[in-house]
Amino acid sequence: MKKRILWLSLALVAGQAGHAFAQGASDALRYSRLQFGGPARTQGIGGANVALGADFGNLTSNPAGLGLFQKSELHITPGLGLGTGSARIEGNSAAAVSEDKNSFHIASAGLVLASRRPDEDQSTNWRGGAFALGFSRLADFNIASRYEGTLNARTIGGVNYSADDLSYLASLRGTAGLDYYRNIRAQGKSGDYNTVDYGLDGLAYGAYLSNVDRIRIPGGTINDSTTNITTRTRRGPIGQSEFITRKGSVSQFDLGYGASYRDRLYLGLGIGIVSSNYTVTRDFSETETDPTTHLSNYTLHDVQKTTGTGINARIGAIYRATDAFRIGASIQTPTYIRLNDTYNASITTTFSAQGNDAVPASLPIGTSSVDALPNDYAYALTTPFRANAGAVFTLGKHGFVSGDVEYVGYGQARLHSNPDDANGDNYPFTSQNRDIQSLYKNTVNMRVGAEGRFDVFRVRLGYAYYGDPYQADTNAERAQNFYTAGLGLRQNNFFLDVASVYTTFNQTYTPYDLGGLEPLIKVDNSRFTTSITAGVTF
Repeated sequence: MKKRILWLSLALVAGQAGHAFAQGASDALRYSRLQFGGPARTQGIGGANVALGADFGNLTSNPAGLGLFQKSELHITPGLGLGTGSARIEGNSAAAVSEDKNSFHIASAGLVLASRRPDEDQSTNWRGGAFALGFSRLADFNIASRYEGTLNARTIGGVNYSADDLSYLASLRGTAGLDYYRNIRAQGKSGDYNTVDYGLDGLAYGAYLSNVDRIRIPGGTINDSTTNITTRTRRGPIGQSEFITRKGSVSQFDLGYGASYRDRLYLGLGIGIVSSNYTVTRDFSETETDPTTHLSNYTLHDVQKTTGTGINARIGAIYRATDAFRIGASIQTPTYIRLNDTYNASITTTFSAQGNDAVPASLPIGTSSVDALPNDYAYALTTPFRANAGAVFTLGKHGFVSGDVEYVGYGQARLHSNPDDANGDNYPFTSQNRDIQSLYKNTVNMRVGAEGRFDVFRVRLGYAYYGDPYQADTNAERAQNFYTAGLGLRQNNFFLDVASVYTTFNQTYTPYDLGGLEPLIKVDNSRFTTSITAGVTF
């Protein structure tokens, strides 16, 4: 049985925001738009390490860099993230509202086992290599946002619309066929509100936010054209608010090997096991104060939890053109990841006894709540192919300057069915994959970094620009900017690194779909992450 989850509709202009089909284009983007990860040294230089080498972060970017290790290494990197989202209804007089979401995490942990032939051993041109295994955090979903404002009557395209026409309840109106309405009414009678094929319409009906009118069952002729959904009467300005909190990450467990050929050419291979977890919780509310209507307010609360595991592989090379200059390149296969969604929803309403709009006799006066049945669904995703190229110029023993470019074809991502899972089916995802192709484009990400060495101390700076993956230009900057800095200490066989990464990115989305009448929400996000790496060489 098809178990795809239907939420509020989304006009797809958003980056990882808003309500949508739980399996759609936004999911493909979420698990494809990764960040640079690794220990504090990698983060301090903005992830620009494709040609650098001897950096544990090479395990996820260019495994050829493992061939430059001269000693074995063991490290761990805890981190703390502080995120802020500032949201508002575009064009609304209400001020933006800020919301914080913080998290503690392990950014990286790993072991490198290096070996090297003595200089006097010239029996082969392969001078050494290193095997590495470890863990890296490649995406951070921890962010929250909240907005509050008022929907007022406004003129759009020469037509004057009341606030009621702009409300989420207006999106419930329409004609979907007699069987559809019968099912909605059946859910109301049984109390089993099913989001599988009917989304939140049944739940809204059970919460008395809508009614099914003019259905004539046995005893009369049924006419589909006389059957429709009517929604609760609204009058005057409508207060609207939404609180969204997200948490989770994409992490990768890697193993790889890099080898040195004549200390001039370095080759490497790596395999990654991906683990993802993502939870988004939303509370969407509308209120009104008009005494002639019974509805005072309602809140839609829904939670989606997604977990997944996947696999990918990468190969890379670094060439030492001169003692001071190296170039590098790597490619990564698409990641095939199996995902499992769990969705829960409820609607809480408050009705007053006063009002003159039509009221069913069983209208629950006061505050009450109805819950949807949990909905589980299994499916799969193939993320895009990735390619990296980089160069580094070393300043002798004084440090280095490094730069990378990365190609990602976001439109190449594809959703797949997973019929082998008990919660899966054979749904083809044809329309969703067309959406991915039409919404997203190929982008180039850029990273630059530098390290200065002062005796046992290290100072690092970096910057990364991850391009806007959307084809449409909505005059909203959806690129991601990363500003990084770090310090390091090398003392005998012990090293300690600290890094800070400040990230900014914007989102625009619509909380529901009314064909262009719905409000547009703009969210400005920032995140500050601090990581500390402690390690030993041997």
